[in-house]
Amino acid sequence: MPNLNIVLIEPQIPQNTGNIARTCAAVGAALHLVRPMGFEIDAKKVRRAGLDYWHLLDISYYDSADDFFSRTNGPYVLFTSKAGRVHTRHDYPPGVFLVFGREDAGLSEDLLRKHPNSLARLPMVAGARCLNLSNTVAIGTYEALRAMGFAGLQTKGPLEI
Repeated sequence: MPNLNIVLIEPQIPQNTGNIARTCAAVGAALHLVRPMGFEIDAKKVRRAGLDYWHLLDISYYDSADDFFSRTNGPYVLFTSKAGRVHTRHDYPPGVFLVFGREDAGLSEDLLRKHPNSLARLPMVAGARCLNLSNTVAIGTYEALRAMGFAGLQTKGPLEI
């Protein structure tokens, strides 16, 4: 099982999903896509954004959020602007599922109520609705990886400056 799982519930913008797929491939995270999606996964825009990383992906598909949660065991961290706790105050054990909602609507109120202790927000100025989904996923991903000590990732480049 991967140390990190990225979950997109009903993604709507193919370029975001392609960028997120590339992030997952680069860090060895599994990508979980929950239907319905606003595009076909073979769409040119998705593949172009993911470039040549598709062969590195560990990707799973689910028919609904209920299907996803019935087939996985967590732990979960759900990212939402409605959370009372910032993302740096969460634990990120190996195997954690970082869950993100639709670009236009976020995660459903029902889902948030089912996981009240698993909600995380990114700090923003008052009045800002949200960040771009692919940026939010990247920030959450790297916070979780930092908390795990970047296990399995190359942390030094060839230059020692």
